[in-house]
Amino acid sequence: MNYAKIKKYDISNGPGVRVSLYVSGCRNRCKNCFNPETWDFEYGEPFTKKVEDEIIEAMKPDYIKGFTLLGGDPFEPENAQALAPFIERLRKIYPDKSFWCFTGYDYESDILTGKKCEIEIALKILHCLDVLVDGRFIEEKKDLNLLFRGSSNHRIILVKPSLEKDEIVLWDEQSAV
Repeated sequence: MNYAKIKKYDISNGPGVRVSLYVSGCRNRCKNCFNPETWDFEYGEPFTKKVEDEIIEAMKPDYIKGFTLLGGDPFEPENAQALAPFIERLRKIYPDKSFWCFTGYDYESDILTGKKCEIEIALKILHCLDVLVDGRFIEEKKDLNLLFRGSSNHRIILVKPSLEKDEIVLWDEQSAV
């Protein structure tokens, strides 16, 4: 897997100051995507143990509230395979920080069915997440006033309660994660 960039002080992809990993590779190719260079699976640098350790180190300060995965698309099979063990490791080290992920895929029809990536791998990632922002970016539904999403079809899903209840539970500004 390759990654496009790491932001060590990101305030736009989840609440508080976060460390964000932009992975490379996305088959959705949404019209007017804000990161079209990340569509290419070969773009950027290889995601290595050294890069993992750099992210772990960047997460240490108390003012870092969490970690965000985006891209590209973390749930592309090539990316999910590499990310699952890393995010499990990161979650063990930082159990009290929030973990967010952005995907162009639909939570129920693409991810939970295993349609876009192996279900076992998808569940490993999902069990480490607090929040999943799902859905393709749709230019016609673009709204710059939305918090943490680009188009009104995006849902901000609380993953743990959604998995427990087997129904979508949405995040709101009062949510703690």
